[in-house]
Amino acid sequence: MDFGFSSQHEQVRETVTRFVAEDIAPLVAEAEETEVFPRELFRKWAGLGLLGVRYPEADGGSGFDKISDCIVREELSRVCQAFASSWSAHTHLALWPIWRAGTPDQKLRFFKPGLAGEKIGGFGLSEPDGGSDVRSMKTKADKVAGGWRLNGSKLYITNAPMADFLMVAARTKPGHSADAISLFIVELPNPGFHISKLKKEGIRSSETGLIHIEDALVPDDCLLGGEVGTYGIVLESLSENRIGVSANCLGMARGAFEASLEFAKTRIVRGKPIIEYQAIAHKLADMAADIEAAKWLVYYGAWRVDQGMIDAATASKVKLVASEMAVRVTEQAIRIHGGAGIMREYPVGRFHRDALVYVIGEGTSEIQRNIISRSLRSQS
Repeated sequence: MDFGFSSQHEQVRETVTRFVAEDIAPLVAEAEETEVFPRELFRKWAGLGLLGVRYPEADGGSGFDKISDCIVREELSRVCQAFASSWSAHTHLALWPIWRAGTPDQKLRFFKPGLAGEKIGGFGLSEPDGGSDVRSMKTKADKVAGGWRLNGSKLYITNAPMADFLMVAARTKPGHSADAISLFIVELPNPGFHISKLKKEGIRSSETGLIHIEDALVPDDCLLGGEVGTYGIVLESLSENRIGVSANCLGMARGAFEASLEFAKTRIVRGKPIIEYQAIAHKLADMAADIEAAKWLVYYGAWRVDQGMIDAATASKVKLVASEMAVRVTEQAIRIHGGAGIMREYPVGRFHRDALVYVIGEGTSEIQRNIISRSLRSQS
């Protein structure tokens, strides 16, 4: 067994940590207040190869592994999860299906400029009435001359207000079978796509939208892979991305812990730092232990992805543990800060708001428990 990171992994962490400190940290406060994502970050990420971390060099990517992807996520989220959320929605949810199943033309039109930060993408999956029950989606696509006509709605879609294209899931035939759902690449603006920007409590500077789809025409060449029934791509994407999101949760917890440790060492009460009081010291000890335990589960999950051994139940275990851990740790961070913890001058309130998003987003904790329990029933 080997629990060490390679020299390449350490170099990735060092590069991203430096970039985050110099190019991301100065933008966070204004972006959170205005709830506007600094779009120029996509070009900068592309310049460092961070949009192509998970893709082979032969396809224009950086050729790194899932462990590297998780390191990038962890370090981005340690400073700003909202920025990491927009990065993730673009580089994984929008681009991965195109890389995995797109036609050569689709890769040229969307994947290549996506890697270069020239076009920003998102993934339209969740719906107002469906929530986590993806197979009950109501958005449908009817075949017409030259393409498909889409009608329906999508909710909580990251990057939608600023996207140049969206990967959109729609029903192409009746029924709840996997082959009833297909994926479409929708170029924006599209006259049939009406996007409203949402105001949120968490990941505020990651622009999120409600989409009303009314008789939107999507040409045949934008049906992903030129085939219907590509719902399996969604499942593959979600399993891998749950490992990635878990690394985001690890980063948020680390950011909150580091801020709390520094605060506890410098906040003086009755002549001594509050870290010397057992009540505070025990909170920090629990936080450190929680983070360490989740860290190795996250990177075990990443290792399994790299070995081609990831399964839905393992991905759900990692996501459940990491997301619930992030909520616990960030709440304790607020308690350690006391009154300062609910002041916006300190980052821990933001970390907690953002962490709460991930016991809901990418599949609720309850959905993760359902997936895990189903796998237990099938064990002999």
